[in-house]
Amino acid sequence: MDMHQVDSSNIAAIGYDDGSETLQVEFNSGATYQYFDVPEHIFDAMLESGSKGQFLHQNIKGTYRFSRV
Repeated sequence: MDMHQVDSSNIAAIGYDDGSETLQVEFNSGATYQYFDVPEHIFDAMLESGSKGQFLHQNIKGTYRFSRV
């Protein structure tokens, strides 16, 4: 999975696998989470968002299944 470094106070990088619709989020703390069944347009919107952490909280957490890697 290709990871994209992002400018965020909480998130270091995000990546997406379109075959499995998996969003991967690497936090500055070193923790990494995968969110499942995330449509590609959600990943694209997160990349374009001014606040990646706020986008994650408002649009992904609590909506998609996840697992810590």
